[in-house]
Amino acid sequence: MLQNPEHLDDAAAYQVITARDARFDGRLFVGVTSTGIYCRPICRVRTPLRKNCRFFDTPAQAEAAAFRPCLKCRPEIAPGAGLAWTTMDASRTLARQAADVLDAHAESAEPPCVAALAERLGVSDRHLRRIFQTEHGVTPLQYLQTRRLLLAKQLLTDTRLPVAQVALASGFNSLRRFNAAFAESYRMSPSRLRGEVADENAAPHAGLSVKLAYRAPCDVAALMRFFALRAIPGVEQVDGQRVQRTVRAGTLAPTAGWVEAEFASAPSVSQPALLHLRFAPGLAAASGSVVAAVRRWLDLDAMPQAIDAVLADLPGEAGLRLPGSLDAFELAVRAVLGQQVTVAAARTLARRVVERFGTPISTPWPDVDRVFPAPLALACATVESIAELGIIRTRAGAIIAIAQAWPQITALLIPKSRAEPLIEHLCALPGIGPWTAHYVAMRALGWPDAFPPNDVAVLKAMRERFQTTTQREAEARAQAWQPWRSYAVLRLWNSLEKKS
Repeated sequence: MLQNPEHLDDAAAYQVITARDARFDGRLFVGVTSTGIYCRPICRVRTPLRKNCRFFDTPAQAEAAAFRPCLKCRPEIAPGAGLAWTTMDASRTLARQAADVLDAHAESAEPPCVAALAERLGVSDRHLRRIFQTEHGVTPLQYLQTRRLLLAKQLLTDTRLPVAQVALASGFNSLRRFNAAFAESYRMSPSRLRGEVADENAAPHAGLSVKLAYRAPCDVAALMRFFALRAIPGVEQVDGQRVQRTVRAGTLAPTAGWVEAEFASAPSVSQPALLHLRFAPGLAAASGSVVAAVRRWLDLDAMPQAIDAVLADLPGEAGLRLPGSLDAFELAVRAVLGQQVTVAAARTLARRVVERFGTPISTPWPDVDRVFPAPLALACATVESIAELGIIRTRAGAIIAIAQAWPQITALLIPKSRAEPLIEHLCALPGIGPWTAHYVAMRALGWPDAFPPNDVAVLKAMRERFQTTTQREAEARAQAWQPWRSYAVLRLWNSLEKKS
């Protein structure tokens, strides 16, 4: 039997599915031997008999054991494991980094090279295969095949994309191979699956729509407020529980596009926690990258109960999320513009940069019509052309330095990778200090344990609440919040906003 989350024995795992415990959604899957189907623990079908259950950590493990995904609870939309790499040993961290790289590779028709992946992670091919099998219970190729098939299942279920286009978007280089792999694993043809699912998207509409699950609770109001305060006019806008924005070419796909993410009504026992994602038809071929990036952007794989338990001595609502970014370059430039100025002032400067160097784009919303400038556009700019926008020359130089170094920085932006190499690289650039580097790592990598040094707002909030007087005292006090200090920083920032 494969090891299941939190070292649960089978009796405890069965209690989880009997209670339909949403805390384990995405971290535990149950295969039912009498049906050959595997489900999420929150599935609303009748609870199977204990003797018919097998428990797995991941969909890949369940499918390697010849179970098919449930059409009702849809394992393909479940949240990810959400484990912080700061709490893992080195081998587990590497194995999860390898899985993240394979997730990003899922939609590519090019066959993966495990040796190249091992080299990228700095280990031998043999060592990577061994630790991957130990952590995930399957080989890298089995894992990748499952990711591709589940992405295809999601696109077949949620969109009206032609089957041939679904095959290509899911990383299969021919329709014949896709049909064969799908039929072998799921014992039905792709067209039959589409015929059996609800035809929700049959009517023509602008963009592709898919559903993504997350673990409740989620402080949607705080997340949307964070984005709204920092939204660059023309690039991003927030409306209630919905955020809409453009995406420049080269971030998620070779072409520019747009995305819209909207949280569904408050989840309940009968209504699971869902996010409705819509994106430009031109991003269809990059559907896997779009879904993965949005999950990181909105922190959909977070484990709120674990985080809230550690931060119990801080003010704030349950289910706080760590706002990420769909464009790490945009975030880095925005961080430089925000040095020693208010959030509102930084937003104004960012708008000027977009108006001068950005490009127009057509979207479904009249107020979202610009794409943030590409690194090359700012790398070729002069200090004078940026400074005349009201940006001091040292920050203009820092923006150009980041743009020119972006090819090297991109190689360090592997999700769940160690933050130190990125921070060191950024700090070596002119005009980039430790605070800016930590802030970029916190949001671009989704680093859960960031504690940006000498943050004025954090120090002020901690002085008011804990009577700390120095950075050293604040860091010592913050050790109790590891490995979730990024969320602690957000709670401290929010505590000051509510007083103003």
